[in-house]
Order: sequence, then structure tokens, then C-alpha cells
Amino acid sequence: MKMSNAAQSFKIAISDDVLSDLHHRLTQTRWSTYQDGIHWKAGTSPEYLRELAEYWEKAYDWRHHEARLNRFSNFKTTVDGIGVHFICERGKGPNPMPIVLTHGYPDSFCRFLKLIPMLTDPVSFGGDPEDSFDVIVPDLPGYGFSDKPQNLGTIFRIHDLWARLMTEVLGYQKFVAHGGDWGSTVTEQLARSHSDSVLAIHLTDVPFGHLFQKPDDPSSDEERFFKMNEEWIQKEGAYTLVLSTKPNSLAPALNDSPVGLCSWMIEKFRSWSDCDGEIESRFTKDELLTHVMVYWATESIGTSFLPYFEYSNSGSLTWVKEGIKNWIGKCRVPTAFALFPNDISSPPREWAARFFDVQRWTEMSRGGHFAAMEEPQLLVDDLRVWFRRFRN
Repeated sequence: MKMSNAAQSFKIAISDDVLSDLHHRLTQTRWSTYQDGIHWKAGTSPEYLRELAEYWEKAYDWRHHEARLNRFSNFKTTVDGIGVHFICERGKGPNPMPIVLTHGYPDSFCRFLKLIPMLTDPVSFGGDPEDSFDVIVPDLPGYGFSDKPQNLGTIFRIHDLWARLMTEVLGYQKFVAHGGDWGSTVTEQLARSHSDSVLAIHLTDVPFGHLFQKPDDPSSDEERFFKMNEEWIQKEGAYTLVLSTKPNSLAPALNDSPVGLCSWMIEKFRSWSDCDGEIESRFTKDELLTHVMVYWATESIGTSFLPYFEYSNSGSLTWVKEGIKNWIGKCRVPTAFALFPNDISSPPREWAARFFDVQRWTEMSRGGHFAAMEEPQLLVDDLRVWFRRFRN
């Protein structure tokens, strides 16, 4: 890898003023009135939220976690007019394979912090040095420390940004890619439109946009999947309707209240993970609050909503262009899926095969939507096995 001078070292450094303001807001929280014993039935548990907010105010140490984040090699570069923050860690092995990992919502590059050392330095984790990777982890535009998009439609451009980041800024001719949630959408588009550079991809879900393409001849397993998805939308999916229709009505409140932002985000970590209702069986308070802090410090909750709005409100011309791209470059790049049982959807293989060249299909025994945080070893093992065949 020969990194371009366009990429500059980046240090995460939240100002003292931001931290002082945060502390003041936490101490001045106006708590809502709740019925006793409601717990998590109507969303975030009021009791747990108070406990977490008190820990945030009195015990959580952002400077400690900021220093930990800065131990990784952080960079920022401008691609097609958008500033992109990314981690780039070189592999410790004879021939590291470059991989770009793309996160989803409601998280950031922090989703992959446990994965990075396991992929770059397999020997330290009981692996083979031949399986080492150069790991690149960008923040999606509008998330974390990447720039906030100035125009709508960025979700349809990110794959081009990633391709230029990998080939022009970092100098890789060939690379592989992994993603989940919005990361699976971006990774699919990357493989579809840049198959000359992408050797293979690995996903933890079938991008949800394909649910708008229901076939006339669904199998019985696909019918069950569609039914389960409709039930999930009714029970858990109201957030997608809000973010797709009225994101600007919600964003100012969450941007103004740290406890409000925390409440909105942590409910997803509990509901979408394999925690059996006990959120701290999967995530520590510090892990949860570090994710929230990235959003709070960068004021990015509003722009993190944009992909939902863009997907639902793009004009016919955008979808015609996307249709042409799909028709010309249908994803023929070899694809592997790792499905975790408590993710928000459980598609059958035949559904994935309608859109991808599925060559590996792994159904995990445990884990959820945030697999890289919940079950890093299971995910790393699957990534190593799958991509091993493309190293030569």
C-alpha cells in the first residue's frame, strides 16, 4: 500500500467546552414521568436510562476512550468533495489482504474496534499469519467524523467514494469488502459497480432495499421471510417510517438532549442484539456511551438519518439510474453471508441468491445485528475462511 498525500493523519480531540456543556446538560436533565414497572415494554427502560445517565455524568471518562480510539491509525481525506474519516491499520503477515469494513445504523466506525486487531494480527489471536488483512474502516458520510453531506443522494454515491478511497488514496488495485445494515447496501453497490477492483464480498444481511423487489414466484421459505419481516415492521420498525418521512422533526430534539439521544440509540442495541433482554450481557456501559458520544460530539444524529430519507424520497430518475446500474452490473462478485440468529431479519438463501453469487452461507449459533461487537471471533473466523481462497 502506498498512501496518497491526500490522506492526512487525524486525531480525535473533542474540546473541553463540548464536554463541559455535556456535563451541564446531564445534570439539568428534565426527566419524563413514567408509569411504574413499564421497564422496556414501551421503549427504553426509564430505570436503566437513569442508571446509565448517572454513570455518564459521574463515572464515564471520555478522555480515556478518546485516547483508545487514537491508538488506531486515524486519517481523513477528501473524496469527490466529501471529507471521509477512516482507520487504516496494516496487517502483520507476509501478504496482508486489503479489506474495507462498512458500518450501519445506529453506530459508526466503532462497530469494528474489536475486529481490527484480530484481522490485522491473527497470530496474537491464535490464527495464521497468512490470514492477515490491511483493515480500512471508514465512517459513512454524515456519521462520526466524516463530513456531513451538503446534498441529498449521498447513499447512492458512497460505493464510488469507497472505490476511490481504496484505489486512488490507498493505492490498492484489488481488495475485498464486508458490511452490515447500510454497510451491506454500500458493499453490494461497491461490488456491483466496481467488480474490476472488488475480489469478493461478505455480508451479514441481504440489503433491505431488495424487499421492494418481491418476486412473482416466491418459495415457501421466502413467503415466511416476507411475513416475518412485515411483523417486524409492525412491532419494531416504526423508526424507519419516522426517519424516512419526518427526520427533521426528530433530529433537533436528539441533537439537543444527551439523555434523549442515549435513549433513542441504546434501545436499538438491546432490541437488535442477542442479549435476551439484558443489554449489559453484550455491551458494557462504556461501549454504549462511546457510541453515543461519537454522535453527540459530532452532532451527527440528524445526518445519520439521511440514508433512510434519501432511499424513500429519491425521484424516478434516481431509481432509473439505479435500475440501469443493477441491470448492467448485477452483483456477480463472489459473495458470502454470515447470518446471526438475533439480527433484525433472517432471509433464506434462495432470497439472497436472487441478487448475489452466493458461494458461502453460514448460519451462526448466536449473535445479533452488531455481530462485530457481540461475536467478533465468530465473524473473524468466517471472514478468514471465506477470503482465504482469493488471496492468490
